[in-house]
Amino acid sequence: MSGTLYLLPTALSTANPADSLPAKFLQTVEQLDEFIVENIKTTRRFLRAIGFNKDFDQIPYHVLNKHTPTEDIAFFLEGAKNGKNIGLFTEAGVPGIADPGATVVETAHRQNLTVKPLSGPSSIFMALAASGFNGQNFAFNGYLPIDAKKRKEKIKQFEQRLLKEDQTQIFIEAPYRNNTLLEAFLDTCHPETRLCIASEITAEDEFIKTLSVKAWKKTKPNLHKKNTVFLLYK
Repeated sequence: MSGTLYLLPTALSTANPADSLPAKFLQTVEQLDEFIVENIKTTRRFLRAIGFNKDFDQIPYHVLNKHTPTEDIAFFLEGAKNGKNIGLFTEAGVPGIADPGATVVETAHRQNLTVKPLSGPSSIFMALAASGFNGQNFAFNGYLPIDAKKRKEKIKQFEQRLLKEDQTQIFIEAPYRNNTLLEAFLDTCHPETRLCIASEITAEDEFIKTLSVKAWKKTKPNLHKKNTVFLLYK
């Protein structure tokens, strides 16, 4: 009998993971035989924080990041073919959502393995819920181009889409480029377009606010190195 690939959410901040994860999360994790992770060190730190009691040195870890060869992913799942249960961790939030874990899940389906997602926090969906924007029709667009000209062109395209399709547009950025992206929105979008900034969700310094572009120009927050989701709507 084949094992199962469990999709394991993690906390969004350094706050107590128990505050944002379901009570049975630890019970499930302790039944797993192997882990696929982005970073072994941070995964072990998280496991300690939730009270994981197994010997870390006895558990196989498979490292998945942008440098991982595609052909290695099938190997990561070999144990599941022999009945072992494997946990796929993300660095923050939910595996497969703005996360390289999607390739593992795709491979698991191709190998006819059972995939079981566990509930947990997603900054993207929490930001959408808290924005006051259209939650029936929305698009997660990920990262915008780094090049200033191309970024401006893309922002204009997405602003037209939200007007034409009544669709909330959602973006993220590398934390050290947040302020640059904020300036791009303020310089490019129509003054009455609304922008929600959802920063450090679940952390002590959580900040979530929706204002018009015109209003944001008067009160720009410093988002440098803060995990932030940006949302645009009419």
